[in-house]
Amino acid sequence: MKQQELIPHLFRTEYSKITAVLCRRFGFEHIEVAEDIASETFLAAMESWAYKGLPENPVAWLYTVAKNKAATFVNRNSIFQEHVAKEVVGTAEEYMEIDLSEKNITDSQLQMLFVICNPIIPVESQIGLSLRILCGFGIDEIADAFLTNKETVNKRLYRAREKLRQERVKIELPDGKEIESRIQSVLLTLYLLFSEGYYSESTDSVIRKGLCLEAMRLTYLLLENRQTNLPAVNALLALMCFQASRFDARLNVNNDFVLYHDQDENLWNHELINRGILFLNKAAIGKVLSKYHIEAGIAYWHTVKNDSIEKWKHILQLFNQLLVLQYSPIAALNRTYAFSKIYGNQAAIAEAEKLNLTTNHFYFTLLGELYQSVDTDRAKENFDRALFLAKSVSDKKIIQDKIDKLISDCE
Repeated sequence: MKQQELIPHLFRTEYSKITAVLCRRFGFEHIEVAEDIASETFLAAMESWAYKGLPENPVAWLYTVAKNKAATFVNRNSIFQEHVAKEVVGTAEEYMEIDLSEKNITDSQLQMLFVICNPIIPVESQIGLSLRILCGFGIDEIADAFLTNKETVNKRLYRAREKLRQERVKIELPDGKEIESRIQSVLLTLYLLFSEGYYSESTDSVIRKGLCLEAMRLTYLLLENRQTNLPAVNALLALMCFQASRFDARLNVNNDFVLYHDQDENLWNHELINRGILFLNKAAIGKVLSKYHIEAGIAYWHTVKNDSIEKWKHILQLFNQLLVLQYSPIAALNRTYAFSKIYGNQAAIAEAEKLNLTTNHFYFTLLGELYQSVDTDRAKENFDRALFLAKSVSDKKIIQDKIDKLISDCE
């Protein structure tokens, strides 16, 4: 890998590791110190490697420089010496024997995940901090993800950090009694992070694999720890695997979105599907059924490429369970599609119209689909309404294609 490609790659993979380990060592109140040292380390790499060439082991070089910069900071910063290092016996060099072993990096990132995904700060701040501290995303990238500007992101992250400081949140795993309740916030953050990458109305980028892969990586961190290797975690990762397995089939050569029933099964990643099945089987223990279990089950059946009644009966039953467990208008709308596969379009229209989701373009898109075999004029009316409400370019193109095909078929 060339230097101009290697440094951005290492920034994405190693920045978060260095930051998490240093922050765990200094305490969350000094998170900016940890981030500054990590950033300065990569700046030094850019300057040094441009003149001296790549070192034999770039990662080891980064870790050594980060340790040295941390030790220098401790020696020179009187405030840090007063508030942090004064209680440490020995020299700053001894204090800064930072453990950048794989195990300590993993432990540090896992503990930081619980700090960031704390319900005392808003969900969007949890996701923003996760992207910044644990995924190595720049402020520009986070702003793009939320379709906002850098100033808004910086203010949001600043307020979140200040709140965590004020509450004196410690970088540690919750105890055994608290972990199962606290992990719900962690899982929700990871679920939303993956969802933002898998489909977003806030951007014209149909799939952003980087967000999805980071969500999967952080979820896998939970599985590597005995305390957090819980059924709901396995279920969430199973869901992510099933969804990610169809990435390559969801876009055509023109980078346009491909609907499920038009996807080429040969492009599905069957290795990921099998991993999803493995995680879903591991999730099938205990007595607690989470929404991630049910959604993973629904996603699994969507990896079975046939249109049998039995398949859609399984999916409909799972949607029924999901709506009882946690009602969502979008889940109810998706259930209606499965309902149509079993009971027909006319019956499904009655089910869909009960929802009355008149501000949602998916609602009108589905009604347009259902009306095609019943009343083509009503079908076009609904597609036109969906086109008016759709926000992203990709969604508008899909709906316009449906309108064009409907008109063509009627001629």
